[in-house]
Amino acid sequence: MKITTKQITTTAVLLAICIVSQFFKNTSVYITGPIINACLIIAALGAGMACGIILSVITPVTSFLITGSPIMSAIPAIIPCVMIGNIILVVAVSLIAKKIKGNAGLIAGMAAGSIVKALFMGVVIALLPEAMVPKMAVFQTTFSVTQLITAVIGSVLAFIIWIPLKKVIAEQN
Repeated sequence: MKITTKQITTTAVLLAICIVSQFFKNTSVYITGPIINACLIIAALGAGMACGIILSVITPVTSFLITGSPIMSAIPAIIPCVMIGNIILVVAVSLIAKKIKGNAGLIAGMAAGSIVKALFMGVVIALLPEAMVPKMAVFQTTFSVTQLITAVIGSVLAFIIWIPLKKVIAEQN
């Protein structure tokens, strides 16, 4: 598979947006999370699933480096789990939106991706030994319910942005 200069540029711009938003993570995860999820979805739709997956892998690392998240510091194994959760969102949106044409497919992909991502995060956290996670209930909520909320908000943002963006992309091609 060949990635074009346009795809690399699009992914780089979306990564820059993600990095800037991560500086606000200590303010609220409900600011950063939706922005990152929206960028992941837009990357998948605008630059292709591979670029969305690349962004899915890079953003948890940049988040850790920028915010020094105490949760990620205490449990470094959570970083690959966040990567996989992001990939689940990107793959679901890409595949379902491709299979079901129009806004219905896009909405179905976003809903399915958000739900499966949150379920995956909840299950992964539940499998961690309790000795690793002293406040298991809080941790599970953070990485399941919060992931669902931020993915849904991010999906709404991506949907609002994607509708006019799709037309601009079509005109350029």
